[in-house]
Amino acid sequence: MASLREDALDYHAKGRPGKIQVVPTKHHRTQRDLSLAYSPGVAEPCLEIHKDPEDAYKYTAKGNLVGVISNGTAVLGLGDIGAIAGKPVMEGKGLLFKIFSDIDVFDIEVDETDIDAFVKTVKAIAPTFGGINLEDIKAPECFEIERRLKAELDIPVMHDDQHGTAIISGAGLLNALEINGKDIKDIRLFVSGAGAAACACTRMYIQLGVDRKNIVMSDVNGILTKNRTDLSIVNEEFAIDSNITTMEEGIKNTDVFLGLSAGNILKPHMLESMAKDPIVFAMANPTPEISYDEAVATRADIIMATGRSDYPNQINNVLGFPYIFRGALDVRASAINEEMKMAAVRAIAELAKEAVPDLVRKAYNKENMSFGREYIVPTPLDPRLIERVPAAIAKAAIDSGVARLNITDWDKYNEGLLERMGIDHAIMRGMTSKAKANPKRIVFSDANNKNILQAARILKDEGIAFPVLVGMKSRINNTATENNIDISDLKIIDNNADDAKEQRAKYAKLFFDKRGRSGVSKLSADRLMGDKNYFGAAMVEAGDVDAMISGISSPYADVIRPALKIVGKRDDVNKIAGMYLLRTKKGHYFFADTSININPTAEELVDITLLTKEKVEAFGVKPTMAMLSYSNYGSAAGVSSNKVKKAISILHEKHPDVIIDGEMQANFALNKELRKGRCPNSKLEDKDVNTLIFPDLTSGNITYKTMQEIGSSEAIGPIVMGLKKPIHVLQLSSSVREIIDMSTIAVVDAQEVEE
Repeated sequence: MASLREDALDYHAKGRPGKIQVVPTKHHRTQRDLSLAYSPGVAEPCLEIHKDPEDAYKYTAKGNLVGVISNGTAVLGLGDIGAIAGKPVMEGKGLLFKIFSDIDVFDIEVDETDIDAFVKTVKAIAPTFGGINLEDIKAPECFEIERRLKAELDIPVMHDDQHGTAIISGAGLLNALEINGKDIKDIRLFVSGAGAAACACTRMYIQLGVDRKNIVMSDVNGILTKNRTDLSIVNEEFAIDSNITTMEEGIKNTDVFLGLSAGNILKPHMLESMAKDPIVFAMANPTPEISYDEAVATRADIIMATGRSDYPNQINNVLGFPYIFRGALDVRASAINEEMKMAAVRAIAELAKEAVPDLVRKAYNKENMSFGREYIVPTPLDPRLIERVPAAIAKAAIDSGVARLNITDWDKYNEGLLERMGIDHAIMRGMTSKAKANPKRIVFSDANNKNILQAARILKDEGIAFPVLVGMKSRINNTATENNIDISDLKIIDNNADDAKEQRAKYAKLFFDKRGRSGVSKLSADRLMGDKNYFGAAMVEAGDVDAMISGISSPYADVIRPALKIVGKRDDVNKIAGMYLLRTKKGHYFFADTSININPTAEELVDITLLTKEKVEAFGVKPTMAMLSYSNYGSAAGVSSNKVKKAISILHEKHPDVIIDGEMQANFALNKELRKGRCPNSKLEDKDVNTLIFPDLTSGNITYKTMQEIGSSEAIGPIVMGLKKPIHVLQLSSSVREIIDMSTIAVVDAQEVEE
């Protein structure tokens, strides 16, 4: 297998080092722009802020800027590795803040372990930020550092290692108890671990109603009892007056096990000794205190949660911190108080009880995903989190008196949150989760390419797909060796080697039987199986693999031709088509046809539209479509605009469920303000268009490539639509990430074919 270490190092080092960057938000092209951005114009906002410091929120980025600050004394499972060594983690936290809640981050690594000096440093730089996320600071120092900063600063401060885990697990605990029908006031709790997260979780559970007398906590030296002399002031809070000393004794007849300690320390016989309907939160990472499989095999009545994404009920801090800070910043809160934390617990718990959106169910390949033993908290991919949690936090801040701004129109606030994130921010993450739930076999017929081999390695390691490589074995192995890619466990087929002779004959017969009456002779069928793309397409048709990816070194037509001849288009499709998914700063957009049909007729545009609608819906997005032209509703009649007008007429008459209008210019399609008053009786009304249908290949191809090259978007595609089985074509010189994305889509396509 490929080395996770090597992949992680490459991920951080290749291209621009690190994971985050600073991007200007104002025009800076002209001398006038620069004179406003800096000297002399910048003096004006400086003077305004000098008169009223609150104006910093008006004239600077302070209001959307969080400092992720650490001294590196408790980094993940690595321990005290120092400030600079912890920087990749802090950058990663910044990335999560941005992608889940559009909060900007400066990561600050403070090389200081003395509490007084650390607090002084953070206080000195605090004017920069609208909030501070303390991260990876060891206990017990973290408790005092957070306490002092919260008391001495007037911006939100939260140590996420403590409170993030407490909030998410608290929501899970409430829901698990509701499912089991137990009263939180009566339960007995055993806590394995006495660090920052364990103490914060226990305090949260006490706030939720757990009786302090019913709690037993242990650390590496045993049960926290009052006769121990080695406890910190914080740990003394949870010491009990008892003679028990071992975990085995302490866990008997308890209702809840909370683990934030070490892997594999909860043994099956200990689990068996717990009360009826036990709740186990085994959250040590990467190895839980007891594995999910072992736990559910030991107790059929268990509700089990871990910190892992590959099992149900993941207790993941990303459900909390991005949205908690989002709500706090939006009302300019002076603190994150207990009322706000409790609001987050309740909002997350309640969200898990609601009907799960199609996007989430498809992402996890669980059609009956609903509130129950295997679903006690929402998933990180749930798009509703950005609406629910920030609003709950903001309301709690206002009600508890720590908000400087008031929100009166909550509907408008929620709309703003969605606009901030763009349309379906989690589209590809959702597709990846769905693929992982039921991975499929993918043949790569352009296998002698380092990007293909690297992508294949990742697809296998991440459980997205089972790659099959086609090409000359010696060349593929040489390429892998030269680029330090381990492909020893990947299947390689040399379609021109003697050991593939029977396979070639099998596929040649399949091809001849299918196309023999269309000019394909046995001789040509045999010869064409020496072509990697014909061979790969035949593998798909024969059912030996589920999907095919090609094109990184093959002309587009050389991939599509065998796909059509061997696999063929669906019976309900007249023309296949190509679509690109473009990821832009304004959200995701779908473009079609961008790769196949040179000059489609009006009827063919209708087919392309219907195929595109179907594919966009497969991504979990409701398509709002515009068919483009150089004309707006007949303003400049011509062959092309008339064709589009006819296609729209057919769609409106025969497919009234399709939300589409045209013909219209691109700016009118994408700007609903321009459409107002100029597009009478439009089916688009005031909707935001997310799907563009182009009148011909030239316009579609030029548009997506232009957007891609000027740096305003990333393109995934071309996604081939209308074939009986999934065969997708890569762009020449596709990146590893693009290959993985296309392969993920192919796996999901294959799942749908199977269904």
